[in-house]
Amino acid sequence: MAESSSPADKSVQVKLVLLGEAAVGKSSVVLRFVNNEFQPNKEPTIGAAFLTQKCRLEDRILRYEIWDTAGQERFHSLAPMYYRNAQAAVVVYDVTKASSLEKAKSWVKELQRQANPNIVIALAGNKVDLVQPSSSSSGTGASSESEDEADDATATGGEAPASSAEPESLRQVPREEAQAYAQEAGLLFFETSAKTGEGIVEIFTEIAKKIPIEHILASSRGNAGRPGVNGARAEGSQSQNVNLDQNAAKPKDACNC
Repeated sequence: MAESSSPADKSVQVKLVLLGEAAVGKSSVVLRFVNNEFQPNKEPTIGAAFLTQKCRLEDRILRYEIWDTAGQERFHSLAPMYYRNAQAAVVVYDVTKASSLEKAKSWVKELQRQANPNIVIALAGNKVDLVQPSSSSSGTGASSESEDEADDATATGGEAPASSAEPESLRQVPREEAQAYAQEAGLLFFETSAKTGEGIVEIFTEIAKKIPIEHILASSRGNAGRPGVNGARAEGSQSQNVNLDQNAAKPKDACNC
């Protein structure tokens, strides 16, 4: 009996929210992490979607409760409902769209002003496969990735013609610029591709390392009900609970997701 109860004792719930402009690939990032898959024609997120994933880090199991929020401006007012009491946030931008980084910066400012003061924030520049010289960055690859999160009907309509350009010329946000901003703002920084999986596991692994686990455990003992976590589920949200333990082994320094 003692052996079976040990994992439960070491399990920690972590509320994590994804924020960012429409069509930057937020849903694709979380789908790659949870299901290890990529859907080229991802349907728009309405309000928010709820997913969960377990992540083993050393002797602890983190249960990520992930709120994937819609990027359209009309849903902005709902965001505080999802990042309230969150222990972590991933703010996503598109490396081929400079304006998406500006939007990401505004989300970071809002989180730093209104969210949990101890929140761990990661900045993720998605769609790097579009700016890497390889066969996958041909016209077909660029077209698929540009559709990875059509948060609104016109989100990707203007991106297709750019597929014939040289990969590096598609980049509008230099890695150095975004990394310097992240360092100045005290954020974790990654460049990712939901399409290839590059950098996805690393985001959640590094967040897990930064989470103040003992503080969360102490808080949960005094507030077992965790109000605001389950009650914030929006109409149209979806729920999944997937364990990727059976999937291919991750690097040794990564969490065993």
